[in-house]
Amino acid sequence: MSVTKKDTTLLQNFINGVWVSSSSNQTLNVPNPATNELLTKVPISTREDVDLAVAAARKAFEKWKRVPVPKRARILFKYHSLLSDNHEALARLIVEENGKAYKEAYGEVQRGIECVEFASGAPTLMMGETLSGIAEEIDSEMFRYPLGVVGGITPFNFPMMVPLWMFPLAIACGNTFVLKPSERTPILANRLAELFSEAGAPPGVLNVVHGAHDVVNGLLDHEDIAAISFVGSQPVAKYVYERAASKGKRVQALSGAKNHHIVMPDADMEKAVQHIISSTFGSAGQRCMACSAVVVVGDNEPFVKALKKKADELIIGNGMDDEVLLTPVIRKEHRDKVLGYIDKGVLEGAELIRDGRREMSDHSEGNFLGPTIFDHVTPDMTIAKEEIFAPVLSLLRASSLDDGLEFIRKSRYGNGATIYTNNAKAIRQFREEADAGMLGINVGVPATMAFFPFSGWKDSFYGDLHVNGKDGLNFYTRKKMITSRFDG
Repeated sequence: MSVTKKDTTLLQNFINGVWVSSSSNQTLNVPNPATNELLTKVPISTREDVDLAVAAARKAFEKWKRVPVPKRARILFKYHSLLSDNHEALARLIVEENGKAYKEAYGEVQRGIECVEFASGAPTLMMGETLSGIAEEIDSEMFRYPLGVVGGITPFNFPMMVPLWMFPLAIACGNTFVLKPSERTPILANRLAELFSEAGAPPGVLNVVHGAHDVVNGLLDHEDIAAISFVGSQPVAKYVYERAASKGKRVQALSGAKNHHIVMPDADMEKAVQHIISSTFGSAGQRCMACSAVVVVGDNEPFVKALKKKADELIIGNGMDDEVLLTPVIRKEHRDKVLGYIDKGVLEGAELIRDGRREMSDHSEGNFLGPTIFDHVTPDMTIAKEEIFAPVLSLLRASSLDDGLEFIRKSRYGNGATIYTNNAKAIRQFREEADAGMLGINVGVPATMAFFPFSGWKDSFYGDLHVNGKDGLNFYTRKKMITSRFDG
């Protein structure tokens, strides 16, 4: 289907299959983080805009829930094809508005496409269960049904993958969707909606409303929103969960992280350094599975020296340059906040062995910060406890694996953790005792694929059912049980 022409100088909302100007006159600039060149402006929409989108989604739901599941899947197959055809263009768009390196953006697009692949299996995923003869001449059956209208609130750091964690599966299950993308990276969301419409999605099945607090609260409070899926910072995740749950909504709220990587004395040091550098400084450290704390077990000065040397060799710059790994953080304001953490680390007694502030003057056109490494960090320090979301790494010293596991247990977060070792006993102890939901064995970023749940623990997650996999399916559906008696 076709949609009305959209304004490229001021983004519009996508409601009921058409581009609609926001009722608000408030806007925010959307700059390229590497150059601070203005890309577009995004409206700070109102609750009135939310009401329009929810009304469209509610109306569309009455028809969409009756569409045969295989037909829904065929639209997703077409969407998958369109995303694949536009793979490179979508990656370039991510680089432009998010700032990450092209290789990482390309990988993000692939991860998003894989989420659509998973959702395209709706005819199998939506199957119920039956048992004949639960009692004499009595059978029992379970059927899955959609919830209704679902709201999704997504962050800036994965502007393609995270929305595709949400709306393809929700819509495959028969729900309709209202997406509130980050106001820092709103451009890609409009392109995703445009391609979904081109794939054949009926008007109102997917809607996009740009904005900030008013739009978030409008979704959390709206009586016609049945469920909320959220990814973002810990304080906001807790707020979203508590406010939406108090309104009787189903909620999944993915939160912050402080991921520990334990380096054992027997580890392949060259590979460990390579994985840690990529995990810590890729995407400028702005991902909830990034390595932000390394636990060095034993006296391992060669590892620390090799890590610093590799950090010194990193190429910093625009993500479109092939050799660049370390790209800018999203906004100057965020970099200023990170500089405060660096000052705090020095003040509290950590040893700053690699100061990324020295590269700022060489890359003054963008929001750049060089790789920053603190050594001899203790668990009570601010930089060891709080999520910094930047290219800042803390090294903690431990005498044993037990000590390293204790560091992980004391963290308020529980997204991910990794161990570098070839010792089977250490691997098993780590697997059994590490207090986090996603573990890596000699893997820098132990993020799961679309068919497994993204399984954060502790303050890294609020809710009961995670995104993706069977958890995602159960989150977006409700079960109806039928018990039948056949007399005679």
